[in-house]
Amino acid sequence: MPLADKTITSFRFDEVIVPAHPGVINSEALAKPLHMLPVGGKASWSVQFDELPKLIVRMTLSDGTIGLGEFYRDHEWQRIEAICANLLGSSITNFPLQKLPLPLCREYDGFECSIWDAYAKSLGVPVHHLLGGAVREKVAVSAWSSHRTLDEVGPWVRRYQAQGYDVIKFKCDLEDDAAGLCEKIKEHAPGMKVLFDPNQRWENSGNARRIIRELEAVGNVLLLEDPLPRWMMLDYAEIRRFSSIPIVLHVSLPYVYQGQRPYEAINALAHNAVDGFNFNGGLAGFQSLDHIAATAGLYCWHGSEVDLGILEAMYVHQSAAARSCVWPGDIFGRMIRTHDLLETPLAFEPPHVHIPADGPGLGVKLDEGALERYRVSERTIS
Repeated sequence: MPLADKTITSFRFDEVIVPAHPGVINSEALAKPLHMLPVGGKASWSVQFDELPKLIVRMTLSDGTIGLGEFYRDHEWQRIEAICANLLGSSITNFPLQKLPLPLCREYDGFECSIWDAYAKSLGVPVHHLLGGAVREKVAVSAWSSHRTLDEVGPWVRRYQAQGYDVIKFKCDLEDDAAGLCEKIKEHAPGMKVLFDPNQRWENSGNARRIIRELEAVGNVLLLEDPLPRWMMLDYAEIRRFSSIPIVLHVSLPYVYQGQRPYEAINALAHNAVDGFNFNGGLAGFQSLDHIAATAGLYCWHGSEVDLGILEAMYVHQSAAARSCVWPGDIFGRMIRTHDLLETPLAFEPPHVHIPADGPGLGVKLDEGALERYRVSERTIS
């Protein structure tokens, strides 16, 4: 039975800044900004992620259906306004969900999220049904920290282990004593596994081999993500043969400005360069990446930009419907930020999170009080 008319009549945007809990990102002595992209006139790696605004959208259809969406940090208003002008007056039933009539940009996934949420609500089904249905009832997740000092890391990780987490992800660079951190974790939180993400900052395979041998001796590293610059696929293949620790490539489709696209996963497979992936992307894009990994017999997890509740709900639906999504995902925004803007937070039962079930679509509702508290601006476009 065809859907009734689902014409887009308006967009309401709430721009928010939701800070992190004090001290939760990194040790005070190791404050290193994590936003990898340039911001305005500032260079990459110069702004901490929780200082940047996020955008929440409520897209209203002609029958009153409201689709929720969340944009990645540091959106561009001029592009958003132009996209709204192109979408207003169109029916979402005429859109091919796997390729919406939108430009390739970081703002794509925020609009896609709201359109898929509205479409699923119109059908009375959860979003994961549009992806083929959940293949698991709950999704594995990890704890997270940026950089930590040797003195602080052991007790810090033990707190997460006491909550039920069995994996913690860390950022690291050549200044960090990665093996020393692992030794402290092994001492204070026996059995806890570590996932290291150097964000390409180990620079070359000579550095990587030395650090890998030190990590292997400690024995508690689960995965190593993006140890080298992304163009060094031959070096990735070399350290993969050298290492007993699985080597992972992060393919982040929102990093349009860095040129990260799905073919990078295929290129990594062609070079025998990786043991699996961290995939980041919108609903259709992530599913395409999952199909690549699943066909190759490799695992992945869903990455993030330490987001708020709407995007994280989307990530749970995506991960639950993805056969390759076996490793613990980066769904820990409420752990890091002071709020997720949801009326009912996602149901975490460490080391898992359950699929949201508060109605069809994404299965979540906005907390209006929290929106008002963190709002810095608002706009309606109709």
